[in-house]
This record gives sequence, C-alpha cells and structure tokens, in this order.
Amino acid sequence: MPEPTIAAIIPARDEEKAIGTVVAGLKNLLNQQGRPLFDTIVVCDNGSRDRTAEVARQAGASVVYQPVAGYGLACLTAIAQLPEIDLLLFMDGDNAFRAEQARPLIEAVTRGADLAIGSRALGNTAPGALTFTQRVGNRLASMLIRRIWGTRVTDLGPFRAISWQAYRRLNMADPRFGWTVEMQVKAIQLGMSVIELPVDTDRRIGRSKISGTIKGTIGAATGILSTIARLWWREFRSPESLAPAATVSGRYES
Repeated sequence: MPEPTIAAIIPARDEEKAIGTVVAGLKNLLNQQGRPLFDTIVVCDNGSRDRTAEVARQAGASVVYQPVAGYGLACLTAIAQLPEIDLLLFMDGDNAFRAEQARPLIEAVTRGADLAIGSRALGNTAPGALTFTQRVGNRLASMLIRRIWGTRVTDLGPFRAISWQAYRRLNMADPRFGWTVEMQVKAIQLGMSVIELPVDTDRRIGRSKISGTIKGTIGAATGILSTIARLWWREFRSPESLAPAATVSGRYES
C-alpha cells in the first residue's frame, strides 16, 4: 500500500521566534520508507508584523499570505494552495505542541478514522501552558457538545489530522475562532469516525494573540459558542439532512 500524501497546515501571526522550530520538527519526521512524512508544509502568514514568513521559508516551509486576521481564514487560505492529497494535519506555530505527536494522529486517520483530535485534556500540560480561561472555555464547549449531540469530547485542540475526503465533506467556512469547533461538530452531525488521542502541551513561545489578551479571549469565546449555537440551529431546522452521530473513541479521563 503506498504511503499517503500528507500536508501540514500552520496558521501563524507574529511567530518569528517559534515558527522555525515548528517547521523543522515536522520536516524531521520520516515515514516507514525513510522519506519525509510530509509532502508539503504550508505556513499561512496571517498579517505578521515580524519575520514569521522569512523564518518559515528558511526552515523549509511553503508560505502563503492572508492579511485579514482570522484563524479559520488562514487555514482556508493555506488549503486553497494545495493539490488534492490524502490527509491534512493542522498545528499551531507557537511551539506549544510536539512534532513527534503528529504521528499517532496521522496513523489514526490512515487506519480509518475521519478525524483525529489531539486532546490536551488527555495529555500532560506544562505549568502555565494553558490559561484559566482556555481551560474553562474548553470544558464549557465540550460540555455543550456532549449535552446537545450526546457525543463525549474532551478538547477543541487545534492539533489534529483529517482525511482529505472528510475535510471536503465538511464544507468548512468559519473564518475566525469557530473553525476548530465547526470541524468537530460537523463531523459529529455527519456521522464521521472521530477519535481523540492525548497530546502534551508545553508553554508557547511568545504571547498568544488570543488567550493572551482580553479582546482575543472574548472574541474566541464568542466565536466558539456562537458556532455551536448556529450548527445546532441548522440541525434543529433541517434534521433530515444530517447523518447519525459520529463514532468517538479514545482514552478519557474524568
């Protein structure tokens, strides 16, 4: 069986100090044939005011630009540059995640899962790696998903892998903070196979543009909760258009 073609997508804004390490870590991963695991690594420079794009390119990534701020918009911009491939990996550019832990996420998808979520709640978290508001927000959103769709999730982590076919079916659209939860909820609504796997979280390099500011925190919370509400309302109005709930597996902690 041939190795799948894999692209890594990294949205980044003002990550000059971290992005080179993130790209290098992914480039060092090899497949079973000893070749690079990723066919392409695409960094979307989302309006950086520093040398993020230059450093990413020097590290070996392809760089695309999206001056309009928005996590989802940056992901959409990067994906639009790709040919049809087998699998997508999403990873932040702040060095909070460990490149080698991309491998089990990718392997889960190659074994048949549609979507593999790297759950920070199931892994080890370094002191100070997640803010209080991040922890509370993830728990609240996860609880709402469980209550509405009866599917247990532990995290909305941005470190994740998805098959190209599944991604195309989701018709992703949210341009900002609702991107990750949109992907998870739509996968549940369409009856996709979803798995959660533990990933460790280190303290990011530099200050977060989202959780590190009051404006960013409020914007992220509003985007996530409004996306959940919008997708629930769409399903409530047209339940016949949706498949049964997704199959979710993985190791959970109470």
